[in-house]
Amino acid sequence: MAPPGPPAGPPATPAWHHRDPGAGAGTEPGPGLARRLLGFELRELRSWGSLVRLLHRPCDPAALGAFRGAFGLLMALDVPQERGLAQLDRRFLPGLELCRFPLLPGLEPLPLDWMYLLYALMFLGAVGIMLGCCYRLSCVAFLGPYWYILVLDKTSWNNHSYLYGLLGFQLALLGADRYGSVDGLFRPQKRNAHVPLWNYTLLRAQIFIVYFIAGLKKLDADWVGGYSMGHLGHHWLFAPFRLVLSEELTSLLVVHGGGLALDLSAGFLLLLDATRPLALLLLCYFHAMNSQLFSIGMFPYTMLATNGLFCHPSWPRRLCARCPPWLRRVLPSTHPPQPSPDCHYGGARGGRGRWGGLRQHLAAAFTLLYILEQLFLPYSHFITQGYNTWTQGLYGYSWDMMVHSRSHQHVKITYEDGLSGAVGYLKPGDQDIMSSMQIFENTI
Repeated sequence: MAPPGPPAGPPATPAWHHRDPGAGAGTEPGPGLARRLLGFELRELRSWGSLVRLLHRPCDPAALGAFRGAFGLLMALDVPQERGLAQLDRRFLPGLELCRFPLLPGLEPLPLDWMYLLYALMFLGAVGIMLGCCYRLSCVAFLGPYWYILVLDKTSWNNHSYLYGLLGFQLALLGADRYGSVDGLFRPQKRNAHVPLWNYTLLRAQIFIVYFIAGLKKLDADWVGGYSMGHLGHHWLFAPFRLVLSEELTSLLVVHGGGLALDLSAGFLLLLDATRPLALLLLCYFHAMNSQLFSIGMFPYTMLATNGLFCHPSWPRRLCARCPPWLRRVLPSTHPPQPSPDCHYGGARGGRGRWGGLRQHLAAAFTLLYILEQLFLPYSHFITQGYNTWTQGLYGYSWDMMVHSRSHQHVKITYEDGLSGAVGYLKPGDQDIMSSMQIFENTI
């Protein structure tokens, strides 16, 4: 949404500008290898003060605003689908026993009418995030019901639902409403203002961890041996590979080998300028295939939306600038971002007001602690023993996506005579099953 008037931007190539990690080339002459690869010099990590300044380096808010809009839209679509609004009257019937989340066994669902109200609040929160309207309030309105519904029913817990909750939590803390938001129309100091680098670092680290830990979890005998997704080789999406490979080799080399290699390398490929185009191509193909192979709701599209976080932060602004003039009137601003007091500009350009206070140090500490916590959680099942693999429970934060598969060996049906209390068993496929069923009906 275009602001009423273009804000005054900083000079085109200010002295305090630095290359953003995962962005284009830096402006400093003769950058070293570390700056070319990582976007900063290693000496910037030698002290806590320099690290705080690095994490508050000014960045264009455009890519963050684009992700906020996409995430809000996808979560609004997710509410009636995977969150279960369409089946709410069956999912939370009065008196229906739920499989409780192990750490909160006493949590109970609200009455059905209140559950509908809760879902409506979650939906409105997702729409508010998408529009950047009453942004902080919208984040709370979405996150509160989302986490309550997620932990209420253990059977609904999975990796990507957990990821949505994490991304929503992060967005609630970031300046994602500074570009293309309704709030920016009414708050000039927020409109099109820089965001500190840690805003991008937090989200990029989260996505990197999802890919990399998922790859490490695939170093498993089931996956490496080609057994986990052995049935996928015959899918029509892999027909081009079957022109040169057998179905067995397609499953082993393409499905399992390709999935393992992509997960382990995707995060690194996205971070480096030279390999990012290849990563974007492979990940777009990968997630588009997943959307056809599995019924996993908005997850492939959410992961596609995260790709833009690794590109140069100004890419939405550049895209809007290429549109016709009549269309740019309703699109977000194409002008350079304005300075923000949250960022460190170096030298005398310290932003408006005092910089380097407790808030900046807390933001840097939170970023590091959050990343360490996310690296620890996937391997923390020794704390919650008994709630892993097929027992599900806290399995959802492990990023063990599609690692295991199982098939049943036999099915046994138990019945009890309501009058006599006699117990019997039925075996599906047995030749006498129909006669057994008839005897059971007669006894009732």
